Amino acid sequence: MTAKLVEKFQELFGAEGDIRTYFAPGRVNLIGEHTDYNGGHVFPCALTLGTYGIARKREDNKLRFYSVNFERLGVIESSLEDLKPYKAAEWTNYPKGVMWAFEERGYKLPNGLDILLYGNIPNGSGLSSSASLEVLTGVILKDMFGFDVSMTDIALIGQFSENNFNGCNCGIMDQFASAMGKKDNAIFLDTNTLQYEYAPVVLEDAKIVIINSKVKHSLVDSAYNDRRNECETALKELQEVVAVQTLGDLTEEAFEKHKDAIKSEIRQKRARHAVYENQRTIRAVEALKENRIEEFGKLMNESHRSLRDDYEVSCKEIDILVDLAWETEGVIGSRITGGGFGGCTVSIVKNEAVDGFIKNIGEQYLAKVGHEAEFYVVDIGDGARVLNG
Repeated sequence: MTAKLVEKFQELFGAEGDIRTYFAPGRVNLIGEHTDYNGGHVFPCALTLGTYGIARKREDNKLRFYSVNFERLGVIESSLEDLKPYKAAEWTNYPKGVMWAFEERGYKLPNGLDILLYGNIPNGSGLSSSASLEVLTGVILKDMFGFDVSMTDIALIGQFSENNFNGCNCGIMDQFASAMGKKDNAIFLDTNTLQYEYAPVVLEDAKIVIINSKVKHSLVDSAYNDRRNECETALKELQEVVAVQTLGDLTEEAFEKHKDAIKSEIRQKRARHAVYENQRTIRAVEALKENRIEEFGKLMNESHRSLRDDYEVSCKEIDILVDLAWETEGVIGSRITGGGFGGCTVSIVKNEAVDGFIKNIGEQYLAKVGHEAEFYVVDIGDGARVLNG
């Protein structure tokens, strides 16, 4: 893989100099959705799918980007003097945003770069191709210029750039999972404190299967920001009657006691999801640690119902996939994963049922929706890293 990418890099940008290779994974979140900006817990794991980068320092301030995934766009040029978001800059707004965020934090970039990228995360799938690209850029800058930043810093810089440069008000989960992933482990992260622990995902008789609905509804960014604003308003209303810093501070009992302080039924539903999903995530991790996989699966199912009914971030195609999974023998649990409005589902499926699961759901989804879904039986991989350098 990387040898071919280096060859392409040399063909485009020349073979001289110190050419280095990098990788940052995508992620799938097993449970804990839309809790990361509400001060709750999440439980993502890094995938072996992700974004590869080939990079070399330049002597000037020029930036040259090329993506194997968007060959038709060719080489996109910019410079360190022009770190601003432009629609015409297409996907390069993500790495440029990270460069801008480094400089905002006092890490001045001394030189420009030539960068070639290739990602095997399907775009718009909800497996965090954007966070993978942001974290990859952070690792490139740390390695190339010797910046004294930790992998947690790189995650936070990636989030800062997406919030303030790209305009999506995301939480920390996606960047944290890409930066801090560990093979065969998910990350139990308290997004309020950034305290985390690795929890082994030992599925002796089962596999994690991701289904890409091949649907991405265009309202995802605006609706995402709407949900965040609704939760922030609900929190302010609750703070009039109970001393909490975040929705994640509330138990289900405390929420039910004080929920009438929230003056809108919609905001009540949004806050209920944030509170209940956080508690579900805590229970799910305990169940996994004690090898109670069936209970973990039931909590995944509850998570989907809450995301569908209270948070309203699902869509017809995703609900079809989840309903089909729930009806399939050998499925332990299934839910939407990612920001919503399309993208992917994640299911835990018993080994002997995987082939039938893919065949049956594939056929029925095609018949119901009119286009095919994509299936990935995934492995949990390590976080972002230098491959050589």
